[in-house]
Amino acid sequence: MNPDYVIAFLASTAGAATPLVLASSGELVAERSGVLNLGLEGIMLVGAVTGFMATVSTGSLTLGLLAALLAGMAMSLIFGFLVLTLQTNQVATGLALTLFGIGLSAFLGRDLVGQTVAPIAALSFPVLSDIPFIGPLLFRFDPVVYLSLLLVVAAGWMLARTRIGLQIRAVGEAPHSAHAIGMPVIGLRYAAVLFGGAMAGVGGAYMSLALTPMWVEGMTAGRGWIALAQVVFATWKPRNVVLGAYLFGGVTVLQFHGQGMGLAVPSQFLSMLPYLATIAILVIICRDPKTILLNKPMSLGQNFKAD
Repeated sequence: MNPDYVIAFLASTAGAATPLVLASSGELVAERSGVLNLGLEGIMLVGAVTGFMATVSTGSLTLGLLAALLAGMAMSLIFGFLVLTLQTNQVATGLALTLFGIGLSAFLGRDLVGQTVAPIAALSFPVLSDIPFIGPLLFRFDPVVYLSLLLVVAAGWMLARTRIGLQIRAVGEAPHSAHAIGMPVIGLRYAAVLFGGAMAGVGGAYMSLALTPMWVEGMTAGRGWIALAQVVFATWKPRNVVLGAYLFGGVTVLQFHGQGMGLAVPSQFLSMLPYLATIAILVIICRDPKTILLNKPMSLGQNFKAD
């Protein structure tokens, strides 16, 4: 096989995986606190249109990413207020947030269709970027790709090695016990939900500012749902998020490379591959209930109200 083709395929996989790494890492932290946010798809779309709008207005990609982060936090704050303060059902509220995000992003982006921005530039490391084969695979990505991987490491360290990480896991496993010993259950869950929304917003913006530097209505194409499935695939462990994201990213890229190679497969079937892979992996994992029971936060999806 042509080495240049392998490099192009693997490099494209990293780009396609980055929005999933960001969104699923944030959702993992939220779920470890016991909150299930099914509104990721809507949050990613709002992040995508907000980031693109801010970049077009200011000419700054950094401000675009920051705007997307704040938009994601605003969307998740709405979700948090409803489920944590008003005690609404988490599943129904998340679905409503997705529908709201789809409509809001379409409304905000109605005048942005057809406009483009300069994509996020790749970094260049002296000497390292020029190493044959290794250089293009490891040292020629944009900053967000590297930051997403650092985020996973930081999230894993935070959950396993810090006081706040222990508290987040405690309120996800036994919120009433955590409350009894003085932990601010609602406050911790708010923080986790806001973090999850921020990462989903940035993940959406990465699509409109790097992968396809333009705004297209519904451009996330279900990646929010895939990110949710990835958390289960990762069995709520940050280190597995990267594996799942790059696996799904590779399958996503395969549909484009397959068409370019002239595979005699209908394009519609290739477009279904990422979603078929998601379903297949979830079926495989869920065949062993112990895997889910041993790793899923015990209070996931359950509201908490102090007595």
